[in-house]
Amino acid sequence: MTENSAARKRSDVRPPGLDADEPTTLLTFLDYLREAVIRKTDGLSDEDARRPGVASGTSLLWLVRHLTAVELNWFLWAYRGDDVEPWDDDAPSPGDETVAGSVAAYRAAIARANEVITAAAGHLDRPGVRSLRPDGEAPSMRWLLVHMIEETGRHAGHADIIREQLDGGVGR
Repeated sequence: MTENSAARKRSDVRPPGLDADEPTTLLTFLDYLREAVIRKTDGLSDEDARRPGVASGTSLLWLVRHLTAVELNWFLWAYRGDDVEPWDDDAPSPGDETVAGSVAAYRAAIARANEVITAAAGHLDRPGVRSLRPDGEAPSMRWLLVHMIEETGRHAGHADIIREQLDGGVGR
């Protein structure tokens, strides 16, 4: 490890340790992963955060925007049944996207999703209104929480790699 990359090593935030009920445990782990993605943008310029880290064009801001749309699509559109068009979770990054704006939008989506999650906390088996899945079966809140942990975890790993490629920054 070079001196420069040693200076960019972040403290590693460990997964939460708690002995709680299932809804609290699932939401706590999802929030932990959400924050891990957000922390990958800390200290980056807008230009660096927009810079693709892989041939597919994925950047840190694209990941944040993608997860923002996925949260809104699954929790608001699918589970709660809000009467809106689904958000485009695969749109290319706009050229004027900023770290501050993207993170603020993600945090707002998280807050809205958490309202839906909290309202359903005692009923994890209850299916939502509709589905984004090809089979059309509306999933339960339990399935959504586990899916979002998986989705966010996968993209947190992508964010780890992209951040390290950008400036050598490692850790959560």
